[in-house]
Amino acid sequence: MNNHWLYETTLQGKLVTLVPLKREHADALVEAASDGELWNLWYTSVPNSTTINAYLDQAFNDQDSGRALPFVVMNNATQKIIGTTRYCNADKLNQRVEIGYTWYAKSFQKTGVNTECKYLLLAHAFETLNAIAVEFRTHWHNQASRAAIARLGAKQDGILRNHQKSPDGVYRDTVVFSIIDQEWPAVKKGLLYRMTQCP
Repeated sequence: MNNHWLYETTLQGKLVTLVPLKREHADALVEAASDGELWNLWYTSVPNSTTINAYLDQAFNDQDSGRALPFVVMNNATQKIIGTTRYCNADKLNQRVEIGYTWYAKSFQKTGVNTECKYLLLAHAFETLNAIAVEFRTHWHNQASRAAIARLGAKQDGILRNHQKSPDGVYRDTVVFSIIDQEWPAVKKGLLYRMTQCP
């Protein structure tokens, strides 16, 4: 057992279970990303068969340093992997963590999956890890992601201009959102209500 704030855990919901990412999940992740060929989205980073090993290396390096805890998203009905998400940029001293690197197979987008995943991650962060703030970041041009984050109840903190350079040299403006601990009870209520409305 290490002294990292984040530790491997499994988070189970009605629709999905978040299982700690393992190297053996590589093929299933590529298969999930093939549903919609998600790697072709220019404003996000989704692995394909060529990039999956580097993608996993980065995830495990960040986990080993105590900055991240990556999960695969398992569909409870089929026991198939349908995507991935993770805690990242963890700051143990200031009890802040980001939820990011989230993507789902196209056939599971705009379903109840994202709401339940975010509920599981937020509940664990605020109620078990005692986080004081949970952050979300997304590309300025990723309108679907920005809308989904706002629907969770997160508030926009600001925009980091020229925040990151992509492999092709194009700079990314990053939109930053967060939920703070005092807001969690109201956000939780909203998410639980939305989850009762999902099939």
